Amino acid sequence: MPPCPLLIGHGGYPKSAGAKAKDVIRQPNVLRAVDDQASWGADGVEADVQLTRQGTKAVMWHNRTTNGLTGPRQEIREIGWADGPGDLRDRRVARGPYAGERVPTLREWLDHVRARGLIALLEIKKSAGPVLADPEHGTAAWREIVDPVVERQDEQPILVYSRDEWIEAGLADRLPDHLRGSAAKWADGVKWDEPPPPWQLNVPRWQAVFDRAPTSVMTSHTADYRAWLDGRCHRYAAGPR
Repeated sequence: MPPCPLLIGHGGYPKSAGAKAKDVIRQPNVLRAVDDQASWGADGVEADVQLTRQGTKAVMWHNRTTNGLTGPRQEIREIGWADGPGDLRDRRVARGPYAGERVPTLREWLDHVRARGLIALLEIKKSAGPVLADPEHGTAAWREIVDPVVERQDEQPILVYSRDEWIEAGLADRLPDHLRGSAAKWADGVKWDEPPPPWQLNVPRWQAVFDRAPTSVMTSHTADYRAWLDGRCHRYAAGPR
């Protein structure tokens, strides 16, 4: 049998009307979600990096705002990490399967992913751009992203990317050996929604992607995709470094 593609687990986010209200925070940014992805057979996890006010902390959170967390809604880049009441460190996920979980820092998340034996795939969110470009705080903000990766690069596989061209260029300058995150092939053919669409609807797309022999794929149906691969390929013993 051919080798299986490395399976990168991705938490589904609704793509239909009312997405912000329907989102139940499935993304593997919180530590318990990482644990679930590992138990479902993922080889790696894709998660989202944001920056708090003045770039003082790189944190793992998908949404541009605190939507989905306890407390009043604020932009992530306008809230402090540990500056007092209402700071990001003390908030908790307010709904969904990971209610009660807290937002981890990038360093904490990377260490947890390493302990689970997973590949780390980091998307630097577009909303971090204004902080990274800030003439006063940008240099330190970039270090909040770059330093945790460099500190751990000999201990675990870490890939980075951004959908923002300016951030992507900055990553290419600062982390050229890690800028392979966008290589993971998106496998799902049906847009995510809540409640989740039946995984079987994705099978035609899964088969088409599999037939191209990708080295890595990304899916929001991790457990079902792993089961679907069974008998079609031989799983890698370990992820690349």
